[in-house]
Amino acid sequence: MNLGSSECISPHWTTNAVPSLVYGGDNNKTATCCSQLGFPGSVCKRSPSFSNLRIQNERECLSHRAITPVEDEIPSPPAVDEDPTRITLSTGFHKDLNSLPKPLSAINPSSSSSDRTKVRVAYRGVPGAYSEAAARKAYPKCETVPCDEFEDAFKAVELWLVDKAVLPIENSVGGSIHRNYDLLLRHSLHIVGEVQLIVDHCLLGLPGVRKEELKHVLSHPQALEQCERTLNELSVTRINAVDTAGAAQIVASEGLRETGAVASARAAEIYGLNVLAERIQDDPDNITRFLILAREPIIPGTERPYKTSIVFTMEEGPGVLFKALAVFAMRGINLSKIESRPQKRRPLRVVDDSNNGKATYFDYLFYIDFEASMAEPRAQNALSHLQEFATFIRVLGCYPMDMA
Repeated sequence: MNLGSSECISPHWTTNAVPSLVYGGDNNKTATCCSQLGFPGSVCKRSPSFSNLRIQNERECLSHRAITPVEDEIPSPPAVDEDPTRITLSTGFHKDLNSLPKPLSAINPSSSSSDRTKVRVAYRGVPGAYSEAAARKAYPKCETVPCDEFEDAFKAVELWLVDKAVLPIENSVGGSIHRNYDLLLRHSLHIVGEVQLIVDHCLLGLPGVRKEELKHVLSHPQALEQCERTLNELSVTRINAVDTAGAAQIVASEGLRETGAVASARAAEIYGLNVLAERIQDDPDNITRFLILAREPIIPGTERPYKTSIVFTMEEGPGVLFKALAVFAMRGINLSKIESRPQKRRPLRVVDDSNNGKATYFDYLFYIDFEASMAEPRAQNALSHLQEFATFIRVLGCYPMDMA
């Protein structure tokens, strides 16, 4: 939401040197590398697609103070020959194709839902992905809808093709997923929940294959990095894939006996693979935090712990960021996450210092998660105080914390 409008903030929340190849490329070099390893040509291509509640009264309305819009909020116009409503979804091999979620269609969305009584949740990847597991943890009886890209999941919610989207935002080992931070600002969805999922990586292979027989291992780059110790012991060549479950899908569909995949145990079950080794990640405490996104915000309460996520910008000046963070500290509000991202459409700021000449700085967006509900006066007052330093502020969502 652009707070340059007349709306309030609250109503619209709104080494062992092991060779590494890249899977999913279309260039000849990648294809040559794969063919030298004995892979079919199709393996070196992208895998086939499973193709306003007011919290405070009028006199406390915050939005009138923020008058500078952030250009990152404005989505880039689509190419002329593209359909902006197109959603690309995942399809492909499975030992029982009928049991997989039906492909989502932007032209005929009603045909893709077998049970309208279920919550439909979009996620990036193919069945067996960790994102699907997070969706099922949040909504155990939901109908999961696989998408090829993160932005496809955002669009699916906006176009009413699904009810929710569950997307990763940070990992305890790999850090933040910056792409999704950028998409949160570009789209107008609201954060309505969070899910923390323990990630247990497994080494998968075709039935009858032992892990000592493997020469290559296929998976998402972060999964390969998180299992470096085990893969070094096996002396295998690592090949990057789009995602973990997609890697398991390729091994099964192509019948690659000398190639394993790093993925979940559920992916092994779905694609008919054997689990050759369990919990092979270097760090046993590997947790990914996911956000639940919806078209409308939820009504915040105080009956349980809540978290609020915001994004804001400030003018340049000494101690401005310190002052911004102090509005939370002086009210006893804990900050659980701070993330900065350069503004993409206006990344640089030139400051004219009369003594030292001109200097160029990055112009940043600041994302903050704080542990308080927007139903609490202290949270309302903190944001009102923050408006004294911020040129733009947007509440991305106020939602119950995942305490599990």
